[in-house]
Amino acid sequence: MIELKDNTTTLPVMEHFYTIQGEGYHQGKAAYFIRLGGCDVGCVWCDVKDSWDADKHPKIAIDDLIIEIKKTPAEIVVITGGEPLMHNLDLLTKKLKATGLKTNIETSGAHPLSGNWDWICLSPKKFKAPLDETLPAANELKVVVYNKSDFEWAEKYAAKVPTTCKLYLQPEWDKAPVITPLIIEYIKANPQWELSLQLHKYINVP
Repeated sequence: MIELKDNTTTLPVMEHFYTIQGEGYHQGKAAYFIRLGGCDVGCVWCDVKDSWDADKHPKIAIDDLIIEIKKTPAEIVVITGGEPLMHNLDLLTKKLKATGLKTNIETSGAHPLSGNWDWICLSPKKFKAPLDETLPAANELKVVVYNKSDFEWAEKYAAKVPTTCKLYLQPEWDKAPVITPLIIEYIKANPQWELSLQLHKYINVP
């Protein structure tokens, strides 16, 4: 039985849609995405800066979101942002799981963990480092590589997550032509890492 910390029944939602997961371990799988508004991490290269201000986005009832999800054959729901853990997600995940859906989250780990998750993708950012308490829960570590110093940053967090955690290096989209060859060479020298590409951008899906 999950003990709810917060009976949050509505959440600020920038967008929600059924697509395929374009990144990381679950790349290529069908998934329903819920992008929550609100972020205080502030990555300079963020491609969804419109998500940062939670007040810009309508608050949608969790029950209404589930109605929309159930109109699709989705089996996985990915909660992303923004930084989704700025909101308490206990009730959201309880209701998703009650309908048989798998719960995935993409987070920087900069806020306390809430919710009950089948898969946690931790993507730490230099702009606001993850909390130590979130590191042991990571199933997947996905580090966005913007420059060469990010490899050292990646190793710092690889040493802090569980040994079972999948390790991914992902080129920052605008610098991908320069960064991707560096990542390939790094992975060849350090084969515990794998390459993550933003497949959805290559095939033009949300």
